Amino acid sequence: MRTASGRMLRAAVLVAVAALLGGGVAGCAASGHAPHTSAVRTATVTPKVTPTPTPTDPIAGMTLQQKVGQLFMVGTQATEAESATLDAVRTLHVGNVFLAGRAHGGTAATKAVVSQFTALVSPDATAGLPLFVATDQEGGEVQVLQGPGFDTMPTALQQGAMAPDALADAAQRWGGQLQASGVNMNLAPVVDLIASPQAAANNPPIGGFDRQFGYTPEVITSHADAFRAGMDTAGVVPVIKHFPGLGAVTENTDTNSGVTDTTTTATSPSVGVFHTQIEHDARVVMISSAVYSELDPHSPAVFSSAIATGLLRNTLGFTGVTMSDDLSAAQQVQSWSPADRAVLAIEAGVDIVLVSADPTVAAPMVVAVVAKAQSDPAFAAQVDAAARRVVQLKREQFG
Repeated sequence: MRTASGRMLRAAVLVAVAALLGGGVAGCAASGHAPHTSAVRTATVTPKVTPTPTPTDPIAGMTLQQKVGQLFMVGTQATEAESATLDAVRTLHVGNVFLAGRAHGGTAATKAVVSQFTALVSPDATAGLPLFVATDQEGGEVQVLQGPGFDTMPTALQQGAMAPDALADAAQRWGGQLQASGVNMNLAPVVDLIASPQAAANNPPIGGFDRQFGYTPEVITSHADAFRAGMDTAGVVPVIKHFPGLGAVTENTDTNSGVTDTTTTATSPSVGVFHTQIEHDARVVMISSAVYSELDPHSPAVFSSAIATGLLRNTLGFTGVTMSDDLSAAQQVQSWSPADRAVLAIEAGVDIVLVSADPTVAAPMVVAVVAKAQSDPAFAAQVDAAARRVVQLKREQFG
C-alpha cells in the first residue's frame, strides 16, 4: 500500500516540475526568445512506482527456542508465582501462563502474581511478545479466581437458564474483572453436549460439575455465543472446549486413564456444536485427551492428527489456535513421557501445549520439541505454522 507521505512527496515533485517548466517558458518570452515548445511537450515526470509490501511474517526474526516457547502454556498456583513457571518464561522462552488451583485474594492479589510474569517479557525471553495469561473462570465449582473484585459466578447450567443478552452482559462484567487482574484469556466456555439430565449424572467431568449450558445444541450454541461475546468485548480471549466433546464419557481424564468415547462420530450433534462455534468465529479450541474409538481408536484426540487436523481443520474448517487439555498431570496421558506428550501433540496439530497442573514437566517438554525441530524439517515446519498462529492471535488481541 502506498503511504500518505509517499503520495505527498510525489505530488510535491510534480508541482515543482510544473513550476520549473512554467517559469522557463515565461523567461524565454520576456527575453524575446521563442519558447522551446517541443521540450515542454516532451518534459514529463514518471512517478516512482512503490511495490505493494508483503505482509510481515509474524514469526520473522524469532529464534527456534522463542518459537517453541510460544507453543507452551505453563501453570502456576494462582496464589503465587512458582519458581518453575518463572524459570519457564525466563529461560525456556515460554510465552503463556496459566493460573491454577483456587485463589480468594481478589483482583489486586491476582494482579500482583501476574505482574511477576509480565515483568519477564523481553526481546530475549519472549521475543518481546506479551504473555497470554489464562485461567478457568467458567462459574460454579470451576472458578479459579475469587474474592474482592470478582463476582461469584453461577454454574454454566444456571447461566444456560439466563437470556443470552443477559449472559453476554454478565460475561462482559466477569471479563472486565479478569482484565483488572491481568488475565487476558479464559479457558471457557464449555460447549460439550450431554444428551440429557439423566446422562449428566453419569458424566463426571462435565455433568458432575454442572459445566454444561444445557442439553440441546441450540441452548449450548446461543449461550456459548453470548459468553464469548461478553469476554471478547472485555478484551479477554475465550476458549471453547473440549473438542470433539466430553459429553458422552463416563470418566474424567484428569483422574482416570483409558477414558474412551465409543459413540461420537464426525457427524454427531456434539461435533456439530463445535462446527457452529467455528462458523460463529471462535478463535481458540481446546482438544480433549479422551480416546474416540469411532474417530481414531489408537490415540487420544490430543495426539491424533485425524482429529486435531483432519476433523477440526480440514473438515470443519477451523483456522485459529488449538490448545491441548492438561498434559502434565492428567492420568489419561501418564503412559507417555512428558517429552513424547509434547511432541505428539504438536505433530497431531496442537498449537499450544497446556502444562497447567505440574510446571516441573515443562522443561523436558520444551527441550524435546526443540530437539525434534532441529532434526526433523517436517516437524520444524509444524512448529513454525503453530507459532505463526499463536503470534498472529497475539497481534490481533494486543495490537
